[in-house]
Amino acid sequence: MRRVYLDHSATTPVDLEVATLMMTYYTEKYGNPSSVHSFGREAKQALEEARNQVAELIGATPQEVIFTSGGTEADNLAIIGSVETLRKKGNHIITSAIEHHAVLETCEYLAKNGFELTVIPVDEEGILSVEDIRKAIRPDTILLSVMHANNEVGSIQPIAEIGKLAKEHGITFHVDAVQSLGKLPIDVNEMNVDLLTVSGHKIYGPKGVGALYVRKGIRVVPLVHGGGQEKKRRSGTENTPGIIGFGKACQLAGQRMAEDAKHQTKLRDKLMNGILQSIDHVKVNGPSGEKRLPNNVNVSIRFVEGESLLLSLDMLGIAASSGSACTSGSLDPSHVLLAMGLVHEIAHGSLRFSLGRQNTEEEIDYVLEQLPKIVERLRMMSPLYDQVNHIKQAQ
Repeated sequence: MRRVYLDHSATTPVDLEVATLMMTYYTEKYGNPSSVHSFGREAKQALEEARNQVAELIGATPQEVIFTSGGTEADNLAIIGSVETLRKKGNHIITSAIEHHAVLETCEYLAKNGFELTVIPVDEEGILSVEDIRKAIRPDTILLSVMHANNEVGSIQPIAEIGKLAKEHGITFHVDAVQSLGKLPIDVNEMNVDLLTVSGHKIYGPKGVGALYVRKGIRVVPLVHGGGQEKKRRSGTENTPGIIGFGKACQLAGQRMAEDAKHQTKLRDKLMNGILQSIDHVKVNGPSGEKRLPNNVNVSIRFVEGESLLLSLDMLGIAASSGSACTSGSLDPSHVLLAMGLVHEIAHGSLRFSLGRQNTEEEIDYVLEQLPKIVERLRMMSPLYDQVNHIKQAQ
């Protein structure tokens, strides 16, 4: 059976060059980077080179990069770690309605423990208004946390404008850049970002490794205590092979970013336009053009369930993602789509395709050949769609 992977926003395959390099540090250069002997020094040198590679991709200095177990830990460290140092200044936090759960649930945890939280809405394209953020700022606002690009609908936020606003008011600014790293240029200085979350497995690196950028002068209280690694900001023996793989993936992402964006934008537009032309009652979720990640397609197909679409595609070897949270055991649709104003019925029929480096036009043609057939079959079982057809025929 043909297999087509279109779920790169969930995770990516590890680049062969990355995997080959990592294997060396599993089997040959396996020293603990905290050890003083030659094995340890060898590992430490490679780890610091990876730190340089991560820093270079985001416009930071190596000393400002803390390695973590992934994006979720980095988000938690950024949010909890920073507000703990700012309690004397205030207790108000601002975030957006479409953040990843690693940010939203961390902010909600703090809201239950003495902090006040304001959640900013987004427009129908999933984009924040800078003016809405300005109005929400209070004298006691200490942290603003906004994602660079949304993982579900691909909407890109005006981070530089928001960063300028935060700087003007002396507010610590955290950005979750897990989905934008390697896809969009990032410069933490130009964007006025104080804390930035990134992850390895979204850019053809390994799972289980991420990083938090902490601007010089910004303090974070460690969440993990012990051996004092990462300059006492994140204890625990470093995942040396993973970190080295992450660094290499960052280097390759920087070299290939323009080429990848051009390739994926072409496939994105082909897929999106093909769906609109071949299936009726379809809504594209999120913005168009440069306001959208180059690899993201998110559509709501009325009169069918997203989970049914997902399972039917999987039976044909096509891996995608549903905007519905059914697969996680919840009956509620995506909080992102609801925040954008979609009603439950339409949000439940959403489907996300996220393209990657290896995808081809032939694979997109295959999806466009199969998806209309799936939708037609599922709609034949839908009483709602049957009613629509009867109304059309009556007219």
